[in-house]
Amino acid sequence: MDVFDAINQRRSVKAFDPSHRLSAAEETKLLEAAIQSPTSFNMQNWRFVIVRDPELRTQIRAAAADQAQVTDAAMRSCGIAGQTIMLAAKAMGYDSCPMIGFDPVKVAEIINLPSDHVIGFMLAVGKAVKPAGPKGGQLDLAEVVVQDRFA
Repeated sequence: MDVFDAINQRRSVKAFDPSHRLSAAEETKLLEAAIQSPTSFNMQNWRFVIVRDPELRTQIRAAAADQAQVTDAAMRSCGIAGQTIMLAAKAMGYDSCPMIGFDPVKVAEIINLPSDHVIGFMLAVGKAVKPAGPKGGQLDLAEVVVQDRFA
């Protein structure tokens, strides 16, 4: 599927088939794609928790205002939007760089940020004049995937 088709067709689905489960290969494919996402200084400071235990899913659903998608399928909007922008920019022939290395208070002052807003990160988009450095390498999935709960 074309990147723009994927972006335009993606929607926040709230109803899922509770009897359907992704195969292990499908989960791995999604996780391997997710760990290709950029992190500042290649810190890879994420951990993905796959909750299969029905009781834990029920508890999480209760903690999430009883939203059905928690148990029937399931972070932050600015991160999702940033990734979408980066993918779309690449498809258009541009490059991008997500940034968290800045003084958010100072930037907030500069842009007159309303007091009820926070800056998640900045995103630079433009035409590259120098290629990006090589990838730093990704951690193995065994290091970033937790089954049901942390030990």
